[in-house]
Amino acid sequence: MSVSDDLTSVQHTLDDLLRSVARLEHQLGGTLEIRRVRTDADHLRESVALLREATRSPAAAQRPALVTISDTPYDISLWTDSDDEGLGARDRHAP
Repeated sequence: MSVSDDLTSVQHTLDDLLRSVARLEHQLGGTLEIRRVRTDADHLRESVALLREATRSPAAAQRPALVTISDTPYDISLWTDSDDEGLGARDRHAP
């Protein structure tokens, strides 16, 4: 299955869920619990819509370029003017 097919399947399942929640809300009334379930289902629907939009954008198809980080140690002279955090300055003693 493609991503589009999977998202369509999720959307259909969410539609079924929302219909079921609406039936429960009709039977049980507007209790706090059913309102929470409806809100959660609505958030899921919005999230799937955002995901669908993200997969359609051309930026989603492009991967960012990888940056190689060298394993060689940094030049120690880069830190000559800084203190070791929590240890104080090199030329001073702890109290």
